[in-house]
Amino acid sequence: MSASARNKPILPGATIGILGSGQLGRMLAIAARQMGYRVHTLSPESGSPTGQIAEREVVAAYDDLDAVRDFARGVDVVTFEFENVSHTAAEAASEYAPVRPGGNVLHITQNRLREKLFLRDKGFPVTPFAPITNTAELEDALLSVGLPAVLKTAGFGYDGKGQRIVRTPEALREAWTELSGEGTASCILEGFVSFSCEASVVAVRGVDGEVKAFPVVRNDHAHHILDITTAPAPETDVSLALATEARETAQSVLETIDVVGVLCVEYFITADGRLLINELAPRPHNSGHWTIEGTPASQFEQQLRAVCGLPLGEISLRRPAAMANLLGDLWEGGEPDWAAALTLPDVHLHLYGKKEPRPGRKMGHLTALADSAEEAAALARSARSLLAR
Repeated sequence: MSASARNKPILPGATIGILGSGQLGRMLAIAARQMGYRVHTLSPESGSPTGQIAEREVVAAYDDLDAVRDFARGVDVVTFEFENVSHTAAEAASEYAPVRPGGNVLHITQNRLREKLFLRDKGFPVTPFAPITNTAELEDALLSVGLPAVLKTAGFGYDGKGQRIVRTPEALREAWTELSGEGTASCILEGFVSFSCEASVVAVRGVDGEVKAFPVVRNDHAHHILDITTAPAPETDVSLALATEARETAQSVLETIDVVGVLCVEYFITADGRLLINELAPRPHNSGHWTIEGTPASQFEQQLRAVCGLPLGEISLRRPAAMANLLGDLWEGGEPDWAAALTLPDVHLHLYGKKEPRPGRKMGHLTALADSAEEAAALARSARSLLAR
């Protein structure tokens, strides 16, 4: 396919191909169907959150390159709902359809070590870190990074999976043995950051290079899983100057990696008022779910517009908002009391269509709108508390 053909706008009526089939793909599929697109999805799962919305659900492994090629033949553009699809699979799909973001973006962001090296080498602010691929490098990392620190697997980690906080040399060696599978996998040791809060910016870049960044949000975690997102981040947590810097940095990251689509930049705000990039996610992100009600064009509509070569949508804040995750723990006492939560004004429920609630599993979220970000966060927490029977 020629470059001019690949950059031609993909208009409603065309078919969007999504690799991955979880809740992010589901909400992207809903946005696509609303705008008149067809949706196909491929993943190893059947009856998936995305598959419930898509017109076609292909059940295949991501490394089944023949299946990926066949999938790409039947769509007009391919995108992702998570980054742990191999670069090889992305390249296979690109033989038959534009792939946005490209496989080069996945290659960098699906591996923590490659991501940190890329960001550091391009001059972006990151935490101190060192690679560990053997016991000799472990001892070197211990000296260069120091303790306490966080040991992480280089690949395939999210929501606190694949990482351990270590405070002693003995704990580091034990964690290395556990996480590396007796030395068979690479890890990265990151310096422990004394931060005042965690924040993120969801931004989007179009085929033509246009970039828009949503307001900076504050993220509060529980047990390493995002719990509450507050939008915009209160100025007491993130000053106007830092918020501007965060959005400008996110734009620079998008341009430097050459992303087409949505990318989330997660930050630590240090105790002395500096920004450090924690992680990147080249896709819609949990901390951007509030945009469905909180902005004219959500992060999912922006992803669709970007990968289809359409003008980007408006990102201005309608009202302050907050998002509260709903984990499977809420089902321990039976079906949550949905009606009770929805008696509160300006509370919106999103469920992901997952059949089995499990502790720690993201089953849905609530979004609350209010006159201030702090009021929205309090309303989201109150609505969630009413769900427990």
